[in-house]
Amino acid sequence: MPHPVGRGSSRLVPLEQLELDGLRIGYRRAGSGAPLVLLHGGPGNGREWCAQLEGLSDEFTVVAWDMPGTGHSNDPPADWRPRDYAECLAAFIDALGLQRPHLLGLSFGSGLALELYRWRPEIPRSLILASAYAGWSGSLTPEMVAQRKASMRQMTELNPDSWATAWLPTLLSAEARPEIVEQLRGILAEFHPAAQRELVESGWAEHDARDVLPTIAVPTLLLYGERDVRSPRPVAEQLHAAIPGSRLVFIASAGHLVSMEVPDRFNAEVRAFLRSVA
Repeated sequence: MPHPVGRGSSRLVPLEQLELDGLRIGYRRAGSGAPLVLLHGGPGNGREWCAQLEGLSDEFTVVAWDMPGTGHSNDPPADWRPRDYAECLAAFIDALGLQRPHLLGLSFGSGLALELYRWRPEIPRSLILASAYAGWSGSLTPEMVAQRKASMRQMTELNPDSWATAWLPTLLSAEARPEIVEQLRGILAEFHPAAQRELVESGWAEHDARDVLPTIAVPTLLLYGERDVRSPRPVAEQLHAAIPGSRLVFIASAGHLVSMEVPDRFNAEVRAFLRSVA
């Protein structure tokens, strides 16, 4: 069944699916105009972008995929590494006929956008990196990386409700509206335990994209919530310093999932940036 798109909307964006090399990929697409591809965070799926599918589709063709191993997409092979995810994303963009799309990645999705740029820099027209890292190993200390990796291993053994409950405090600020908390809880509870365990061991925990940052030659916007505890201000400032010509914006009263917590302000920043690129 399709899921509602955004707060109080009666309009639905139906789930679509395509097959890439034997993998079923679920995605939602809305609107028309310049293509904007949305890459969700690691513990969730493409339903995180409901407010963007609704709020930006008046001006752009907005596409939100479920990364392999999440949502309505199949789990990838156990031997996949970061480049395999990037190549799958490139094939997805090509299969939909999206010519030089803008890429918007949040948290893990920003790392995927950077990995795509590493191997296929001709694809993105621009980059929007929200709540971003240069990979855990590119932005965090070795001790923090080891701690997060160990925590993820333990969390993948939880049942869906416990998995969702464990994530919520680090993804939203304490002031997040109750309906957003419950919406995110439902999204997180749809996780694929086996795929999440493989993701931890696939090389993503050690992902380091610092070498990619100075090579970025497309317009780049960095968006962060001021109350983000997972990718705090020093992480944002390091990326900003390393990416030539990038623009850094902090949005007040928002945590890590800034796109869900304050969608109107988030969408306004995205829209203004994309108009400037056009």
